[in-house]
Amino acid sequence: MRKIYVFDTTLRDGEQSPGVNLNTREKVEIAHQLERLGIDRMEAGFPAASPGDLAAVNAVAKAVKNITVIGLSRSREQDIDAVKEALKGAQDPCIHVFLATSPIHRQHKLRMDKAQVLDTARSAIRYAKKTFSKIEFSLEDAGRTEYDFLVEMVNMAVEEGASVVNIPDTVGYLSPYEYGNIFKHLKENVHGIEKVQLSAHCHNDLGMATANTLAAILNGADQIEGTINGIGERAGNTAIEEIAMALETRQEFFQAKTSLQLSEIARTSRLVSRLTGMVVPGNKAIVGANAFAHESGIHQDGMLKEKTTYEIMTPETIGLKESKLVLGKHSGRHAFRERLIELGYELEEEALNRAFGQFKDLADKKKEVTDEDLLALIEEKLQDAPEVYKLESIFVTYGDESVPTAKVRITTLDGKTIEQQAEGNGSVDAIYNAIDLVSGEEVTLSDYSIKSVTHGKDALGEVHVVLTQNEVSVQGRGVSTDILGASARAYVDGVNQLIEKRKTYTNRVNVNL
Repeated sequence: MRKIYVFDTTLRDGEQSPGVNLNTREKVEIAHQLERLGIDRMEAGFPAASPGDLAAVNAVAKAVKNITVIGLSRSREQDIDAVKEALKGAQDPCIHVFLATSPIHRQHKLRMDKAQVLDTARSAIRYAKKTFSKIEFSLEDAGRTEYDFLVEMVNMAVEEGASVVNIPDTVGYLSPYEYGNIFKHLKENVHGIEKVQLSAHCHNDLGMATANTLAAILNGADQIEGTINGIGERAGNTAIEEIAMALETRQEFFQAKTSLQLSEIARTSRLVSRLTGMVVPGNKAIVGANAFAHESGIHQDGMLKEKTTYEIMTPETIGLKESKLVLGKHSGRHAFRERLIELGYELEEEALNRAFGQFKDLADKKKEVTDEDLLALIEEKLQDAPEVYKLESIFVTYGDESVPTAKVRITTLDGKTIEQQAEGNGSVDAIYNAIDLVSGEEVTLSDYSIKSVTHGKDALGEVHVVLTQNEVSVQGRGVSTDILGASARAYVDGVNQLIEKRKTYTNRVNVNL
């Protein structure tokens, strides 16, 4: 069974999703979970983009021990030097150097001819080789590059000692047949191709990223590149969990598999979704809420007789629990602690006490408390920004013939309690205006979204907000059975995140690969 190496770029390409901006702590938290998942190689960021990104990559490099940590670099010496600085302290560092090769990029972006592109790439690899023993070289927009030039460029990379050569379908343009044929052509025409690993990096602009990646594997690709939940620029990247489960489920066909710990997939997906604010669609393959749900009467009948009639995978394989009823108001602290451990959270005593109090409050309001309820409560409590402001209570008045009014009571970090009242165009607007009076912050509400965490009339509601102040953008999150309470929690959380981020804010520069 051939091993397929997994190169995760959630922290680099995934972070380039519009509206996503991970701080250093969040990057490190995701990196640790990717380590538990068993990723082989992790692209932690683009160090030359900003001092903040360089520092974040360095933090990740020092935090993980069992993964090759990679920094992205253009074919420029200053970029390579930035990666060198960022990967100090890494157990197993690697640099990822790229240069565009397609006619449209050569003409309009680089303003270089083929010879100049070849020489620039060769010089970059040679310069990187002075510092790094592991080098991945990417031919940006390889999917729209002439076959003869692809062969010439890959020949050069092999000669110069690259470890991995990446063949990206940068704009998601190709069909599986076309993309797979590129790998077949390179395997047959590049001298010494056995000295390097060929890597597949696909974007999902036409919805074929997973299919294209699997086609590359069938034609000799040794490594796949993607992100958790398929996040990324534009329509996103190949979803790593889809590739892993396709290879696992169809081993007899692909004759290849990853070394991922598949039972960590669901937890990894949930963490990335929470920290990026990108909701996983219900119909998303593998990790969507409906991926293992059956409503049709015919399907239910088949499932009761034999699960494999309609399920080609089991939810347990990716770390999901089938049971929804978990705890109730009569449950004790010990049962609560054990259930959290089963769900992957082992809290310190003080954090456990706070979470248990929140659970008891919820259990009084709900007839049943599910795993999803617990996860929503716990993950809300894991926010890292200091609580400069803590919401104590809200009071809202609203009527068809009156102006919505909200009163909020908030405790500050030094223990002072402040009450403010404000009007608004609606109840949420009134609450947010009152919070603004308390904080004195001038912010713009750039995005506001509500989703139900669980089911039924007593379901937990989750509110996600994006607050902007000048060039600083943050995400806030709140959970409650009352949607106005969740809205207030999310806004206060966002203000706290904003205050914390303002201390370390640096401009960011993104690069599209």
